[in-house]
Amino acid sequence: MTESRIWKAALLVIGDEILSGRTQDKNVAQVAAWLNVQGIRLAEVRVVADNTAAIVEAVNALRARNDYLFTTGGIGPTHDDITVDAVAEALGVGVVIHPEARAILERYYESRGGLNEARLRMARVPDGAELIANRMSGAPGIKIGNVFLMAGVPSITAGMLDALTGTLEGGLPVLSATIGSWAVESEVADLLRETERANESCAIGSYPFFREGRVGANFVVRSTDPAVLETVCEALTIGLNALGREAVPGGI
Repeated sequence: MTESRIWKAALLVIGDEILSGRTQDKNVAQVAAWLNVQGIRLAEVRVVADNTAAIVEAVNALRARNDYLFTTGGIGPTHDDITVDAVAEALGVGVVIHPEARAILERYYESRGGLNEARLRMARVPDGAELIANRMSGAPGIKIGNVFLMAGVPSITAGMLDALTGTLEGGLPVLSATIGSWAVESEVADLLRETERANESCAIGSYPFFREGRVGANFVVRSTDPAVLETVCEALTIGLNALGREAVPGGI
C-alpha cells in the first residue's frame, strides 16, 4: 500500500432509465463509500445513455485520467445491454464468450430453465478480461485493465464490490468527521478557509441547510490521518464557539 499517493477512480453509470428518472441511482454512494475504505477517492461520476458512442467516449476519457474506472449497468441479457460491446470497442478488442462465465451460468440456470441465447449474453466479455464473482445472480462482473464492469442492480453491485475488497492497490482510507452549527456559511467562511489552509492534509466541506425556520450548516472534515482529523475538528469547535456559534459534534 502506497500511503503518500492519492489513488483516484471514476464511476460511469450507464442506462436510459437513470437519465429518464424512472430509476434512481443508488450506486454512486455505495461505490464511493467502498472506495474510501480501499484508500481510493471517487474523483468523478458520469451518467450516459445506452448509446455505444457515448459509452466509448466516456470510457476512454475516464480510464485515461483515473487509476480505476467502474461502470454500472448494461451487462444483462437483453438487446439494450451494450456495455460489454462498447467497452471492447473502446479498448480495441473483440468480444468473446468467457468459458468460466459460461460454466457459471450453466450451473446457475440448470434448475432454472437452462442456458438460452439471451442468458448466454451474460458470458460475453471483452477479449482478455477476467471475471468478478457474483454470488447473488450467477452472472459475473468483468475486469479488464483498470476497467471494472458491474451490474446496475445495487444489491448485486454490492456483492461484486465485496468480491473486489482488498484486491486493488490504494492508499490510506479516507476518514471523516462532522461538526454542525446553526451558523450562516458566510459567517464562518474565514474560519473554514484558515483551518483548512493550516492543515494541508485535510479537506473541509460545508453543507448548508434550512430547518426549523433557521439556517445552519454541517462541516465535514476528511483526512487520511486520524490525528489531523481530531486536530481540525477541535480547531473548528474552538473557532465556532469563539464566534458565538455552538459546535455540534456529529452534525445537526
